[in-house]
Amino acid sequence: MVMDLVAAELDRLCERIGGRFTRSEPRARAREYVSGLVAGLERKNGWTLAGRAGEVAPDGMQRLLRRADWDIDGVRDDVRDYVVEHLGDRQGVLIGDETGFLKKGVRSAGVQRQYSGTAGRIENSQIGVFLAYASAHGHALIDRELYVPESWTSDRERCRAAGIPDEIGFATKPRLLMAMLGRAMDAGVPFSWVTADEAYGQAPYLRSWLEDRDAWYVLATRCNDPMESTGGGQARGDELIAALPGRSWQRLSVGAGAHGPREYDWARIAIGTRWRKGRGHWLVARRSISDPMEIAYYLCFGPRRATLLDLAWIAGSRWRVEECFQQAKNEAGLDHYQVRTWRAWYAHITLSMLALAWLATTKALAVKGELVPATRA
Repeated sequence: MVMDLVAAELDRLCERIGGRFTRSEPRARAREYVSGLVAGLERKNGWTLAGRAGEVAPDGMQRLLRRADWDIDGVRDDVRDYVVEHLGDRQGVLIGDETGFLKKGVRSAGVQRQYSGTAGRIENSQIGVFLAYASAHGHALIDRELYVPESWTSDRERCRAAGIPDEIGFATKPRLLMAMLGRAMDAGVPFSWVTADEAYGQAPYLRSWLEDRDAWYVLATRCNDPMESTGGGQARGDELIAALPGRSWQRLSVGAGAHGPREYDWARIAIGTRWRKGRGHWLVARRSISDPMEIAYYLCFGPRRATLLDLAWIAGSRWRVEECFQQAKNEAGLDHYQVRTWRAWYAHITLSMLALAWLATTKALAVKGELVPATRA
């Protein structure tokens, strides 16, 4: 019975995106593709997904990703709106992060030897930058961009061979995140804070862009980054924190982890001299209880009334995107693709995001007792 209700929710979601397809064949195949992504297959590629759908060859599944006439970005927007409809909350958090996709060869769009957090080292990989949405009701991925290194954008023939449009130039990862945040804001996604790791926190243009939109943030940064003190001087972040008295530190829990509450010692200090009315800037530090030398740093902008606990909770919420990546890869085939072109990457990733949104929503609906059977015509 429960599985019937879950399948009924997928039917409703696929009906929702149906208008993005010009023909019935790719529309039906997209449902089979998404169903296969969440099935218990060891590998989720064109062959295995086709076999599960009763097809003798992967041609149809490959055509869905490579050439079939459907609005991929429109489906992306539908996924975002679906997540907001079921998980949306004015206290929601937008979380930016990236994940790597290990690849062989040199022809896959954007691939090169580069640092991959997934592998924890430099590997031949593609990097996807993602935007996640998290609230008390659940979390899911709502946007994505493929990072295309300068080694690619400076070689237009190579780009064309991989299907990368001529208008796609080099963009840093923070600028890719800005584009996704802009789409979320323009669409009216309800949120209170933005958070991301130090790859994004160290981009002053991203911080200024957020502040211009009065979007509050908690962004990780490095210990040796120069900060402006409230007196107008410059100092390293770790120096500012080291100067705080011991009573400035508070032991706070920022949610449950795999091994119990995630407890750390936290402290903050006001920074900068250009505070706006009702808004403030802080440097926040998170210190490990077991190893006091292990300290993480965060640049924060938000309402003056924000407490240290508020900022700590937002910093802690960044791990929701890691949970999204883990679930998307383990349960929705995010990294199981075998495609090389730009369009096919976006097609697969978008359908995987749709599958993840479906899983997150059905979980939320089940908790609330709101899973319902499909409506019969």
